Amino acid sequence: MEPSPGPSPGPCAEMLQVAEEAFRGGNFELAAEIYGSQLAELPQPERGLCLRRGDALARAGRMAEALEAYSAAARLGRLRPEELRELAESLALSLREKALRLPPWPGGGPEGAGEALGDPACCRPPELLGCPLCRRLLCEPVTLHCGHTRCRRCAEPGDCCHRPRRAADGPASARVNVVLGNLLEKWLAGESRARRLRAEGDELRDRQELPAALEKYNQALETAPCKCSLIAQRAELWITMKNYQQALHDAEALCQNKPLWPKGHYVKAQVLSGLGRTEEALKEFLYCVALNPEWSLMKKEAQKIMCEMFFPAFENVHDSLTAPFSSRTRLKPAFLSNLNAVEDGSAAGCSEDTVFKLTKALSQESDVLRSTNSSLSHNVLDLHFEDHKSLGTILSSLPVARLKRKLSSDSRDLQSLDVPNKIPKKDGDTVLENSATPALREISAVLVDASDFECSLCMRLFYEPVTTPCGHTFCLKCLERCLDHNPYCPLCKEKLSEFLASRTYKKTVLTEELIVHYLPEELSERKKIYEEEMKELSNLNEDVPIFVCTMAFPTIPCPLHVFEPRYRLMIRRCMETGTKQFGMCLADELKGFADYGCMLEIRDVKFFPDGRSVVDTVGVRRFKVLNHGQRDGYNTANIEYLEDKKVEGAEYEELVRLHDSVYDQAVAWFTSLKDNMKAQILNHFGSMPGKESEPQSNPSGPAWYWWLLAVLPLENRAQLAILAMTSFKDRLIAIRRVLIFVTRKRPR
Repeated sequence: MEPSPGPSPGPCAEMLQVAEEAFRGGNFELAAEIYGSQLAELPQPERGLCLRRGDALARAGRMAEALEAYSAAARLGRLRPEELRELAESLALSLREKALRLPPWPGGGPEGAGEALGDPACCRPPELLGCPLCRRLLCEPVTLHCGHTRCRRCAEPGDCCHRPRRAADGPASARVNVVLGNLLEKWLAGESRARRLRAEGDELRDRQELPAALEKYNQALETAPCKCSLIAQRAELWITMKNYQQALHDAEALCQNKPLWPKGHYVKAQVLSGLGRTEEALKEFLYCVALNPEWSLMKKEAQKIMCEMFFPAFENVHDSLTAPFSSRTRLKPAFLSNLNAVEDGSAAGCSEDTVFKLTKALSQESDVLRSTNSSLSHNVLDLHFEDHKSLGTILSSLPVARLKRKLSSDSRDLQSLDVPNKIPKKDGDTVLENSATPALREISAVLVDASDFECSLCMRLFYEPVTTPCGHTFCLKCLERCLDHNPYCPLCKEKLSEFLASRTYKKTVLTEELIVHYLPEELSERKKIYEEEMKELSNLNEDVPIFVCTMAFPTIPCPLHVFEPRYRLMIRRCMETGTKQFGMCLADELKGFADYGCMLEIRDVKFFPDGRSVVDTVGVRRFKVLNHGQRDGYNTANIEYLEDKKVEGAEYEELVRLHDSVYDQAVAWFTSLKDNMKAQILNHFGSMPGKESEPQSNPSGPAWYWWLLAVLPLENRAQLAILAMTSFKDRLIAIRRVLIFVTRKRPR
């Protein structure tokens, strides 16, 4: 009796781990050797090992052997496109390094098509004048609530600060920024007109009015200085219209004039896919990945085509799967020599024109390869290679022969290649000129005029420019002063109630950047004038703003309802200078306001939609008016601050006894009040401050004294006389008399 066979030996786990580490470390030759040795020891090939060996061989540049390994895996189970990722990347990187002779891809960016679909350098707008979303020249620039500017069309999804969009923020209500719109028309007339026509074409295309959109694109091409991006967009429109021949004409023009622009090859790949020219489409998809290895969409497209074309379904295979997979592909020597020439980058023995000559793909052959009804075996790859319709042929058909010289080491512009000046017209097509000139980065100094950045209110250069929802721009301070008087735009008279209510005016970033960039000297002078004004306004001894209203006392809260435009301006300036202080005085029929007052400090301001505000202030210091004056409608004064004269020795002891006595008298008076009166006082002034251990610690005396003076039923003139006293003893005597008087007069 024969012994039963043991379990089938499997691959060595330790060796597979070594292979994986070698693969991750970039030693692909070693990884391929280990995977091959493990496969050779198996009685039957294992699909996963075949795939990993194919990946390693592809990364090592041994493409013919890699295809053989993938073919072996395909016979064990139908390949999925995602399993050919390493093959697609390897082919693309080989093209980049050996054929295109481009430097290694820097990487580091998010995987996707962001930069790949961007416009070429020649079509990019001048610095600062591009939309941050579409990256093209601003078209109908709209300044959003956050202060950033973008194209009107780009503003539709919401603003760029990710703030929930309100009704007042959307493009329906926001208008074109007049200043920026005029600048674009003045500085870049042709580009602006082409950009506007293109935007109109985009809107028509979105509404499926394709012939009308095509007409707009053609009109834009007549005035656009650089036509590459427009040609690409028109080609995509041709594809949507199923006019693949016209689309192919535009795509070929793009690839000829911009051989290193990924978008051109992307458009051409779309066209070729629509025409059913699969091999040529694969070539363009690989070209896209070679130019931008992080373009994941193109990788997937290339993987899908390679999977369908080179590794079709093997449902009807009758060959023994135990046959050595190394003998299943018969590669023609001519193909191998060409493929190796591409892989090795060897210039010896073959010219660039020979290796990379343009060839036509035969659609009949691709149909045979795509057919799954025939009895397909590994010979389908042999047939493909024997007839030179192989992947090597696809690689050799790349239009690298058009590249007449390498990119210089410091070249960043795709225009450094020699390309034809024009593409012949066909069926009335627009001529695609060779835009060999670099993209415009600066606006000519002749076109820059400071008057284009002049505020229509102060007639000076914009300082902290703010744009209203109606599209007009003003200096922030100028606009606020106008809105103090009425909630309407100073130019178009559009109502700005909601804009006024927010009180969160954001500077128009782009306008300010343009001024900084093109008018630095004028801005420096304008800033100097502003700083001098702020310095003058922040002086708390000279020209101090005076609010003429009521009595105010040190340490006592004084809420104010501000509705007059002059006081709105005054409060705002106090906030802007950072002092947050102004004087409060009683009115005087002869002088305008009294000779004594109290400085108030702003603690909080609440604004209302109609411009009114409630200002929460507290008394700080007493002052005496030296000179009366005015500024921009409100009163000002030169002042000196008042402080109590300090006493010592016996006078101090007498002062302490008087202080304690009057305090106790004040507490007794307040305690004797009716509950409703006490509640009203507490609600308005708060609780009575406690007695201080050192009555002379504050230059204006203890806080409880001013609280008591504020709540006692005294006329303003009497309160003013006490406020002006600089002797704490005299004030205590005066308040004691008042307490005695009100106690006797209190109804029993």
